[in-house]
Amino acid sequence: MELSTWLAFFAASWAISISPGPGAVASMSAGLNHGFRYGYVTIFGLVLGIWTQLLIVGVGLGALIAASGTAFTVVKWLGVAYLVWLGIAQWRAPARPMVALSDSGEVVTQRALILKAWLINIVNPKGTVFLLAVVPQFINLAQPLLPQYLIIGATLAFTDLVVMTGYTALAAKVLGALKEPSHIRAMNRVFGSLFVIAGSLLALFKRSG
Repeated sequence: MELSTWLAFFAASWAISISPGPGAVASMSAGLNHGFRYGYVTIFGLVLGIWTQLLIVGVGLGALIAASGTAFTVVKWLGVAYLVWLGIAQWRAPARPMVALSDSGEVVTQRALILKAWLINIVNPKGTVFLLAVVPQFINLAQPLLPQYLIIGATLAFTDLVVMTGYTALAAKVLGALKEPSHIRAMNRVFGSLFVIAGSLLALFKRSG
């Protein structure tokens, strides 16, 4: 990949990462509920989700999802259901900082946080379609594809790590300032609502053409 091409994609990656979406909500929710050090692992799940989406696009399954009305609809509504479920769970969460705890009071493992974040990005066909629209513009078919996909995957991972770290740190800082149960309950409901809104926006998303 030529340097000029990579620089253009690098700029596009920042726009992709910064734009609000389920990943940003998940990062802020993790920072709020678990603090920065514990909630930070959520970001790795989001990055794994991006890499999985890129793999889907690379092997051609993304084109199938984009072209097949049935496949697209199934994946889309799975994503909607998952985001809405996360929103309801966040809304009903206890009115206290849940550092490393689940709604039932059980310890939440870092593996569970990573899996949750990975699922958020996986069941989002909007991401697949977006990668299908963006990535081919930076691919040189005359050159080996694998190194180019590796560069793209590493670039997306870097920008997402930086941006989501900021989101998580911001939410964790808010967590430290919340003292009253009513404040924490309100924040839980804000993030619960954001998850539901993200699911609703995904439900409205349609394939172009």
